Parts: sequence; C-alpha cells; structure tokens
Amino acid sequence: MNKKIHTMYFSPTDTTKKITLGIGNKILESIGYEESMNNIDFTLPTVRQAKVAFTKEDVVIVGVPVYAGRVPNILLKYLNSIQGNGALAIAVVVYGNRNYDDALIELKDILQNNGFHVIAGAAFIGEHSFSKILAKGRPDEKDMDLVSKFADEIYTKITTQSLAESVKVKGNTPYRKYYMPKNKNGIPVDIRKVKPKTNDHCKNCKICVNVCPMGSIDFEDVSKLNGICIKCGACIKKCPAHAKYYDDEDYLRHKYELEEEYSFRKEPELFI
Repeated sequence: MNKKIHTMYFSPTDTTKKITLGIGNKILESIGYEESMNNIDFTLPTVRQAKVAFTKEDVVIVGVPVYAGRVPNILLKYLNSIQGNGALAIAVVVYGNRNYDDALIELKDILQNNGFHVIAGAAFIGEHSFSKILAKGRPDEKDMDLVSKFADEIYTKITTQSLAESVKVKGNTPYRKYYMPKNKNGIPVDIRKVKPKTNDHCKNCKICVNVCPMGSIDFEDVSKLNGICIKCGACIKKCPAHAKYYDDEDYLRHKYELEEEYSFRKEPELFI
C-alpha cells in the first residue's frame, strides 16, 4: 500500500484528536511505514488560514466534533477550502452522548464535494463539551479498542477491496436544523450568545487565551471576550484554577437535562 497517511482534526478538548490520531496511527502501524504521519490540528484560527491540498496518493482521516447535531458551522468555510484531488478520506465525528444527527453525512458530503473519495465513516463518543459527567472520560479503553478495529477494517478495505463506491452512512438530506434546547416553558432558546464568566480563582496564566479556538479571549483581560464563544469547553476544562464557568439559566438547564436524559452509555457506530 503506497499511500501517505494524514490526519486533520478540530479538537478543543482533545477528544476528537485522540480518536483521529488513534485511527491514523493504527493504519500506519498496519502499513509498516517508517515515515511519520502528517497531522494537521486546525483547532486554532491561525491554522485555518492556510490552504491545504492532497493527491490520489493520500489517505486523510478528518475528525470534527458534533455541535447541535451538525458539523460546527464555524468550520464550514475552512473545510470547504480543502482540496481532495482524489485522495481517500475517512469521515469521523465525535459527539457528547446525545446524538450525532446529520453531522456524519454532512461531513461526508463536504469531503466528497471537495474532491475526496470517502471510503469509511464513524461516529464516536467523547466527553460532552458542556459537562464533566456526561460521557465522562470518553473516549475510554473500550472506545479505543473500536478505534483499532475500525482502522484495521480501513486498512483491509484499502488493500483488498474495490474502492469504486463511496461509503454509505446514517443521516438525512436535506440536513435537519441545528438542535435547539428549550426553556422551562418548552420554548426553544438560542444559547449561542452565552459567554463564560471568570471568577477570582483566575491566576492570569493565559491558558484560556491560548486554547480558545476562536481567538476570542482578550490577552490583557482574560475575563473579556472580543469575539464569539462556541461553547467548546476548552477554557473551562483546561483551566488549572477552575476559574471559568457559565451562569446563564437556559444554558445550565440544558446542561442538566442532557446529563439526566443521556446518562446511559451510547456506543460508536462504524461505516465501512
């Protein structure tokens, strides 16, 4: 198998990164190449400014988190700028144990429309960005065993099977609207404008500034946002002082509902 392995991922809290790299490393191990894998972490905005193009000699594992049942809309411009040029692609989405809805078929369509040949897809579970208890610690050992199994199946498909047809995955077209939580009166609420607060535990270490995927946290005053917040959880989960938090009533109600309604374990779904 004379192919170059690449990974691309958006992963503010490292769950999508763990799964995407796990797939790539296992395929590379199966190939037995001595060369390293090319990894493109496009979590930070500066990386998303660079043009990326592949060739027919490439295999690209593309991983994104699921936001409100879809591919995050803030990634659409970047994802649609990537040129596949006939490269093989594996579409991977990671969701927080609620549902991936139409995110996987949307990612597959984006890749196909930009010149990739999508031969496999998967929906894995990662700890929810809103919560420290919903899908806590996932992807865990059981998930990573499935990552290895999936990678083995991809390698077998590339080396022994016909790749003429693209993979079929679950999802609807046209895609469902972005999932919206409801308030206590059952009325849909828009939490997109909700922003994190900063308490007096803050040590001004600037970690939150450096991990914000939108570059929105002010360097001089980390309690200020100069741009949008996508509720990725990076500033909260990576703050060593536990200084970042949300206090919006609708956001917290939605968080608690998710934790109660989806406390049972969901399992990854693989398509190959």
